[in-house]
Amino acid sequence: DSVMATPAGPLRVRSVVELAYDELRARIVDGRLRPGARVGQAELADALGISRGSVREALRRLAGDGLVDFEVNRGFFVADVGLERVLERLEARLLLEPGIARLAAERRDDADLHELRRWVVAERAARTAAAAHDASRGFHAALAAATQNDALGRIFDSLWIADVGRRLLASRRAQPTWQDADVAEHEELCEAIEAGHGDRAEALMRAHVESAWRHWSRRPAGETDSG
Repeated sequence: DSVMATPAGPLRVRSVVELAYDELRARIVDGRLRPGARVGQAELADALGISRGSVREALRRLAGDGLVDFEVNRGFFVADVGLERVLERLEARLLLEPGIARLAAERRDDADLHELRRWVVAERAARTAAAAHDASRGFHAALAAATQNDALGRIFDSLWIADVGRRLLASRRAQPTWQDADVAEHEELCEAIEAGHGDRAEALMRAHVESAWRHWSRRPAGETDSG
């Protein structure tokens, strides 16, 4: 019993931070905390019934996700995840994901291939914008996992924020050809990765992300709020 009891304290601390993170993220995503709003640590700690330290740690995680900004001597503010931020993340993905695709073609195992195919099937069957988004993101996340490099998976997670992506894709999915094209490109990537063709997988992924970058680079700044 004493062995099991030892880690109880740290586990509770981590769970409080996790709860604070989930609550703050929800407040940002659903608009209760608006872009540009200052996030008062003391007020939130009192409202959530937790310590300021736990709120601060949750805010640091949200800053890593790009959902809040930290300003020295001023504190944390809700980030405006508008078109400029979206394009920054797409530019970073354009540098990162072709390399991920190459590594996945070299290192994937049967379980990875099964997971990639599962997400392709899920996206093809999706009937809502949120379901299509989650399946598309799931495919890319599974590809990062197939590199067998956890650091790449964490970087990918920080670049494609699921909550923002759902809102954006609700707009892009209004194009009648988008979903079929996305599925077809994912299928091509699957074939290249299954065959172990790193060069082809890299080229396909570069074209795939470039397509998204071109789409959003042509959009007016306010369009990221649609959907």
